[in-house]
Amino acid sequence: MKHILNRLIQQEQLSKEEAKGVLLQISNGEFSEIQIASFLTVFMMRSISVEELEGFRDALLELCIPVDFNGERVMDLCGTGGDGQNTFNVSTAASFVVAASGIKVAKHGNYGVSSVSGSSNVLEAMGVRFSNEQGFLDKTMEQTNIAILHAPLFHPAMKNVAPIRKSLALKTFFNMLGPMVNPAKPDLQLVGVYDLELLRKYHYLYQKTDKTYCILHDLNQYDEISLTAKTKCVTNTQETYLSAEDFGVLPVSKEEIYGGDTIEGAADIFYQILNGKGTAAQNHVVCANAATAISTAREVNVADAFAEAKDLLKGGKALEVLNQLKTISQS
Repeated sequence: MKHILNRLIQQEQLSKEEAKGVLLQISNGEFSEIQIASFLTVFMMRSISVEELEGFRDALLELCIPVDFNGERVMDLCGTGGDGQNTFNVSTAASFVVAASGIKVAKHGNYGVSSVSGSSNVLEAMGVRFSNEQGFLDKTMEQTNIAILHAPLFHPAMKNVAPIRKSLALKTFFNMLGPMVNPAKPDLQLVGVYDLELLRKYHYLYQKTDKTYCILHDLNQYDEISLTAKTKCVTNTQETYLSAEDFGVLPVSKEEIYGGDTIEGAADIFYQILNGKGTAAQNHVVCANAATAISTAREVNVADAFAEAKDLLKGGKALEVLNQLKTISQS
């Protein structure tokens, strides 16, 4: 590690193979916590290269516990986090709307590191229990159209990194990797990233896969559609911008989509939205993200997909999915 750190401090970049090798060594417990923290810190102080990102991704996918939904086309809605905006759990709420629409969702998530409440925090607060058993995941997917892939259960090799990330409480390159290392390797993906540079890197790497994808970056620095500003959207075939008017609604303010100061507060907001008691701003943001996912999966107009998402949310269909998932996970 000393040699690698010296090179990185001298502004050298790692090759894809070197990056993969270092992460494999970290997972094998070959370095101390101080060495790992130093390694993570270097990448907070300079940009990560595409090759480094690709190498880290390949290592985590090689080490993860794989998930196979028998050839089903599944979708993930996941942001990198690390945008510092502390919104409520938008992509998680949108995932239940998308599942209610009939699209199979393999939701990859984790506890919050650089935010108050990650997707796993809020789902756990809802009473959802996590498992990495394939039979359990098949059952939830078959009966509810959604399976929750709680990252620590599928990436056990990262146990050496988890306490360091928690202590640092800052975004690291693991934030960048989250959406890329879903163990189900979804064919369909709606990804939110926290800056335009990372959007370009994601686009470059996703072009080399068979995924159907839409990568989002909200120009107010959100890793999801916030409806506070335009959102840059990059897909397999085009680059475009979405704004509130594309969904037929008014822009919202940052304050209207705040996620609360505690996990309990975030969970309450999440439940109120799925229970049909969210504010107009909260509902519109959830439905805009769900609509973009539906549009990506089915190649339908986002305005039509938005209308469908609103009906599903207000009609209680997304809440039904959550309740079914909770019942199965507790049985």
